Amino acid sequence: MADAIAITVAEAIRDAALRLAETSDTARLDAEVLMAHVLGVTRSQLLLSWMREPAPAGFAALVDRRAAHEPVAYITGKAEFYGLELDVTPATLIPRGDTETLVEAARRALTDRPPARILDLGTGTGALLLAALSLWPEAEGVATDRSPDALTVAQTNAARHAPTARLVLADWTKAGWSADLGRFDLILTNPPYVEDDARLDTSVRGFEPAGALFSGPEGLDDYRALVPQLPGLLAPGGVAMVEIGWRQAEAVAAIGAETGLSSTVHRDLGGRDRVVAFSGTNVQAA
Repeated sequence: MADAIAITVAEAIRDAALRLAETSDTARLDAEVLMAHVLGVTRSQLLLSWMREPAPAGFAALVDRRAAHEPVAYITGKAEFYGLELDVTPATLIPRGDTETLVEAARRALTDRPPARILDLGTGTGALLLAALSLWPEAEGVATDRSPDALTVAQTNAARHAPTARLVLADWTKAGWSADLGRFDLILTNPPYVEDDARLDTSVRGFEPAGALFSGPEGLDDYRALVPQLPGLLAPGGVAMVEIGWRQAEAVAAIGAETGLSSTVHRDLGGRDRVVAFSGTNVQAA
């Protein structure tokens, strides 16, 4: 029997994109990223130099995983956030572009007063802290998470991008969790905020960690636990950038107002409410 005719990288990507169109809105991009991963090259290198080469055998298995809704970032183990390449595992949420709104809002708010201490609450991959430290490398950076597995991922990313960052196992729903943290000029957090019964894409609900997604019937349970504690963590003049679901700005701002925090809402690139920035005159020196 004659050997099967090998197909090229370009042909394999084309076929994969057609297949993935049934489960992904970014089918062509997904196929290119997976092919680049198998070949061990960048996507730019793939498109410039590899399209006529024989397709590697391992590509088909990755396409099968993506066709079963597994996120590309979990397949490759990598994601980019604010220009930083980060390790990603199923123990962490996949960093999203909309979350960069927190970093940009902080950059604008603190242009003339660089933060000396930065805190990232519920750090996951470490994305928010590491992005902030890329702007203010002289700052002291601290990050917390209640998941030991997530902290392991964050530690790996911190070793690459900000080796002096301190990672702390802590749960803001537990008494005394912040006793040794001190005060911060900038707090960043992307807490769980999805309603328990929300309709989510299979690639999210079926693969990303539920503990980092869901927060009660209204998606507000973690805000109710965390936001009232922010005045005890903020240094005088400090700001806290809190990610929200796009319909939660009024409710989250109201939780802060009950604690004496003032708020400003920032929108993401899609024009949706994405961040509540908290500050307050009731924040006192420690």
